[in-house]
Amino acid sequence: MTATQRPVALVTGAGSGLGRSVAVALARRGCVVVAADIDEAGATETASLCGDGVAMPADLTAAGEPDGTIIATAARLGRLDILVNNAGYGGIESFFEMTPRLWDRTLALNLRTVALACAAAGRIMREQRSGRIVNVTSPASRMALPNYLAYAASKAGVDSVTRAAAIALAPFGVLVNSVAPGMMDTAMQRSTEAELARLDGRTDLQAFLDERTRRVPLGRRTDCDEVAAGIVWLALDAPPYVTAERLNLSGGLDKD
Repeated sequence: MTATQRPVALVTGAGSGLGRSVAVALARRGCVVVAADIDEAGATETASLCGDGVAMPADLTAAGEPDGTIIATAARLGRLDILVNNAGYGGIESFFEMTPRLWDRTLALNLRTVALACAAAGRIMREQRSGRIVNVTSPASRMALPNYLAYAASKAGVDSVTRAAAIALAPFGVLVNSVAPGMMDTAMQRSTEAELARLDGRTDLQAFLDERTRRVPLGRRTDCDEVAAGIVWLALDAPPYVTAERLNLSGGLDKD
């Protein structure tokens, strides 16, 4: 088969962590994967792990980049069947010391980029009369997190974008869903929890982490491969009647 006869999947934030796990899992299922990331070396490494994967260096917060990355993917491979909006950023600031800089950076990548990418991919998928979009949200979107407010608010916005995009694209057979991962061992998770511990005045980081883990009803943390399996299910295997849904992969942490 030629590349364009196989499903084409674009994964953002694919240079490491969850994005890399998703990209590799999709490639193993026969997809041609485009790995987009601001980290060119990371994107290139991920693409190499995906066989005939394509690296797509991109700063998705730059003007025109969400559209440009999606258009470039479809132009190069002839179509776009799957978009996984995984790229994200989370910073910790005390509620009383929040800054415009953190809010702007967080909303630009976590929310604006997702909305614009959904619309850009949706225009292509609308013409194809098929396609699946999976947005990565977070249990944080439903929690009161004063020191992580920009991130939590951005993910609440992703939930809203997911529902709206699903309704807009439903007449064309395009499915839009989201996944809310639990606590994963990623660089972002580690730095976030270290900073949360610092703001809480906690000096024993391991004790702090253990306490957070005990909040998970299943009693453990997850990993990128486990969450990637849920994203791949929505992208390839979920029944075509599933749209506007949120799949909670949080070990019961997100119970509602």
